[in-house]
Amino acid sequence: MTIPSPGSHPAGSSRSSVAGPPSKHQLALMIWVAVFPTLTVLNLVLGGWLGTLTTVVRTFALATIAVPIVIYGLMPPLHRLRGRLLARIPTG
Repeated sequence: MTIPSPGSHPAGSSRSSVAGPPSKHQLALMIWVAVFPTLTVLNLVLGGWLGTLTTVVRTFALATIAVPIVIYGLMPPLHRLRGRLLARIPTG
């Protein structure tokens, strides 16, 4: 006898416990939701320092800080949120 993992559905359930990968459109929206506020906050916090840099160096600095925040900090919770939202939608 196997013990179901937490959050798994019984064998007779018609709903999958794991959402499939996001569509291109869903992923684009998730990335935008993560990137826009991150860049806005970084610009507000680091604006004085960033203003003294050239455009290329400023962009490099922002990307170097923002990409790890988005990939490791914001995207995992957004993927979990998407999974919970999709799990609430009844499947016919």
